[in-house]
Amino acid sequence: MTPASFGGFVSRAHARGALVVQPRMGFGDPRQMREGLRRTRDAGAVTVGTLTLDSYTRVNDLAAARRAVRDGVPLNGYPICTHPAEVSRAMLDGVHEAAFPVQVRHGSARPEHIVSALLDLGLDATEGGPVSYCLPYGRTRLSDAVAAWRTACALLAEARTDTREPHLESFGGCMLGQLCPPSMLVALSVLEGLFFARHGLRSVSLSYAQQTSPEQDLEAMAALRALAGEFLPGIDTHLVVYAYMGVFPATRGGALRLLEEAARLAVASGAARLIVKTAAEAHRIPTIADNVEALRTAARAAEATTPRAAGAAAGSEVYEEAAVLVRTVLGLHDDVGEALQLAFRRGLLDIPYCLHPDNAGRTRSFIDTDGRLRWADTGLLPLPRTALTTARRVTSDELLTALTRVRRIYDQGGIR
Repeated sequence: MTPASFGGFVSRAHARGALVVQPRMGFGDPRQMREGLRRTRDAGAVTVGTLTLDSYTRVNDLAAARRAVRDGVPLNGYPICTHPAEVSRAMLDGVHEAAFPVQVRHGSARPEHIVSALLDLGLDATEGGPVSYCLPYGRTRLSDAVAAWRTACALLAEARTDTREPHLESFGGCMLGQLCPPSMLVALSVLEGLFFARHGLRSVSLSYAQQTSPEQDLEAMAALRALAGEFLPGIDTHLVVYAYMGVFPATRGGALRLLEEAARLAVASGAARLIVKTAAEAHRIPTIADNVEALRTAARAAEATTPRAAGAAAGSEVYEEAAVLVRTVLGLHDDVGEALQLAFRRGLLDIPYCLHPDNAGRTRSFIDTDGRLRWADTGLLPLPRTALTTARRVTSDELLTALTRVRRIYDQGGIR
């Protein structure tokens, strides 16, 4: 792996037993963005930087982004396509370097303009995917997202040099943020990783978002690792854990305990990188200080955690379900992008509670009494019969209760 690459940095840290911690931070003002990157770098942990982009740039409404910058209107992220390149290069100068790589995070279903802009600035790491940044983020058709992400992958792959290895992270393990059974998250992350690899990327990462059961999370991470080994041989790959992406605890203590548990999950499961959340998540947009606190909290919890010996993934509930989903999709077409579209069209991939027009919307999930996320209705998914432990109708009251379950437990001082 190229010494200065994002993937190479993370892999080297992982090899020496360090967990890389990363914020989800973005500011419209270049000076504030530079300060956020600088303080992330100097947080006293093994960190990488983040440029999270604004919502106008995400949907390619660059005229609105330009008006906001011109009129001094605060943005909810960095407008990478709007600030002059020399302004952004000055913002990164002396901060972005081999010892502190920076990833661009955006949320765009059609990211070609973003990838072009980040490459022009000397950056080469980003994230997303043709499914995970299409469903459920908007109304872009899946076919359009697949075509756009083919182009984005080609742009990244073409930027490879002897000293530059572009990196792409799948957001597939974070679909809906919560209440998507882990087998679907694992399958989508692997399938998007395959999409990236088949379109020229040689450095990818696969994600998984902390869910409602610590035991099931460990099972899911083992399944993700095993399937990555089976389907992405020869590709530089690492695993990423996201701190819980659902309704976050409202109390400071509850939020920090949940973050600490995410760090323990990352280390115990052998993940190389953790995307943190802050104690302010339930109340406001986090400040730089909030993010630095989260990075330090996660790093301390990680240092106090011992990695577990890798268990056998094959035979576990999550592995068996995810493996069936991956193999079924790959059997539909030689082109992964075409296969993904066919799978959603036929309901062979189906995200619970997702209202996107290309999603069949026949599946449902629920939290079982043991805290595990399970299928309440598998729709047309090609899953083993054991996946549906009990067919049931999930009421609106039950759904709302499930959505706030983690918040209630942690705000009351417990753990999942």
